[in-house]
Amino acid sequence: MTGNSATTEAPPAVTVLGLGEIGSALASAFLAGGHPTTVWNRTPGKGDDLVARGARRAATVHDAVAANPLVVVSVKGNTAAREILESAGDALAGRALLNLTDGTSTEAKAVAGWAAEQGAEYLHGQIMTIAPGIGHPDSVVFYGGADTLHDRYRSTLRLIGGRGTLVGADAGLPTLYGMAVHGTMWGTLNGFLHAAALLSSEGVEVKRFLEQAGASVSALLSHLPSIADEIDRGEYATPYGGLRHHLPSVDDLVRESRARGVDDGLPDYTRTLVASAIDAGHADDSYSRLVEHFRKR
Repeated sequence: MTGNSATTEAPPAVTVLGLGEIGSALASAFLAGGHPTTVWNRTPGKGDDLVARGARRAATVHDAVAANPLVVVSVKGNTAAREILESAGDALAGRALLNLTDGTSTEAKAVAGWAAEQGAEYLHGQIMTIAPGIGHPDSVVFYGGADTLHDRYRSTLRLIGGRGTLVGADAGLPTLYGMAVHGTMWGTLNGFLHAAALLSSEGVEVKRFLEQAGASVSALLSHLPSIADEIDRGEYATPYGGLRHHLPSVDDLVRESRARGVDDGLPDYTRTLVASAIDAGHADDSYSRLVEHFRKR
């Protein structure tokens, strides 16, 4: 008699500490993925719907952490995360800890160092979506920690977001990646909103502008890889399009904004950066030269 004896390994049991919007979405995703899930929240009443769907509610942090090999934390700030985890006592030893709490890279590293002292393995994650995006195949999550730990729970992590990436062993790096994305986003959005204010002052529909000038906007974004390459190499000289060519256009933008009663703070700041770099002898360098301004401490 012959047959296939291969079996599918059962999904690992997971504990979720913190049942805010993100924490509840995480627990829901784990349950939907077939993971036995234990939940804990500082306010006991939260999570009734999760319990009704099969989650186990732990009375204490110690019980929640001791229940399962993988512990996921999602609370407001790393100070709170550290305080909550400290109340677990010796239960953290031997556990895999995934901290999805927002904060700074220094804070993430501090929690990682402390967790290691407690005998826990540590992975930090930066979720780049809001609660409804948890579990979506296109949702991005950056992870930092040991590749062996990341690989061990790869299928579980996929339930958080389909585009999860281990960016390095440094626990602070995911946070830095997230901030870099947000910085790019806010800079782009502020520039676009300033442009929209200019257009609106003439009665031009912003949507119409995008339909007619969208190719130019897309071309600007597609130029980011070449800028990144110049920054990584530290070589900014360019045979064309140097900063001296940018200055007249920025001047025009400042004057146009003022004439139309549109806030000129953003373009005026840009003009200051460009003019300062030119005064320092970098007139023929590309725009990437301005990264040196932002690197100043």
